[in-house]
Amino acid sequence: MIRVQNLTKRYDGTVAVDDISFEVERGEVVGFLGPNGAGKTTTMKIITCYMPPTSGDVTIDDRSVLSDSLPIRRSLGYLPEDSPLYTFMPVLEYLEFVAEMRGLKPGPKGRRIKEMIEVCGLGEVLGKDVSALSRGYRQRVGLAQALIHDPDLIILDEPTSGLDPNQIAEIRSMIREFGQEKTLILSTHILPEVTATCDRVIIINRGPDRRRRSSRRTRGAPAGPPEGTGRFRVRRSRFRRCGRGLQQGGGRHRGRGRRT
Repeated sequence: MIRVQNLTKRYDGTVAVDDISFEVERGEVVGFLGPNGAGKTTTMKIITCYMPPTSGDVTIDDRSVLSDSLPIRRSLGYLPEDSPLYTFMPVLEYLEFVAEMRGLKPGPKGRRIKEMIEVCGLGEVLGKDVSALSRGYRQRVGLAQALIHDPDLIILDEPTSGLDPNQIAEIRSMIREFGQEKTLILSTHILPEVTATCDRVIIINRGPDRRRRSSRRTRGAPAGPPEGTGRFRVRRSRFRRCGRGLQQGGGRHRGRGRRT
């Protein structure tokens, strides 16, 4: 479904993403794991057509972000890290607005809004302005806007960032439910996030010179590697140590996978 090929992004001489490649199959829930500043958000912005790459390409269902930006944007749901919502709008009015912007007709619009209210647990806050909501409820509203047009692909950037433990558990539960029917990519720098929600993990730290590209299924058999990369079976104890280093921003810490 998604193919990232030799993706590079530079800002005024600073390399944010350096020649990364990977693939995501339809129906997978994939975790994008790396320390802060590793290039996760930049990569997601390129995949969702919010910014162009310096070089390389991303294709989604054989459509390129370089030439088919609008169809790709229509086909996916995206929740950025900071949930940029219209805070002056009541929740229900905001969902109606998003549904109209997504082109839903009156009949389907009403049904989808009702479904999102139920799935995301927004019934108690429909009349409140978004500005009056807790961060946890704002994330729920953000998830609702990402899902309201029933996309096949959902991309979530740090979906539990800044939440308390109860809110994290609720959001993770919703992500697992969505992942049963959708292709889903989420980014995080927290290892338990991917082990709790994802089928596979991709570890990134800017590029191949500073990154061990490694993926494994946390549930089930190992996943096949993208073309041009090796397959690594990561031992659980070493994977945990690697995760602790990532959570501490330890870009130099590298888990040692056994090459197969």
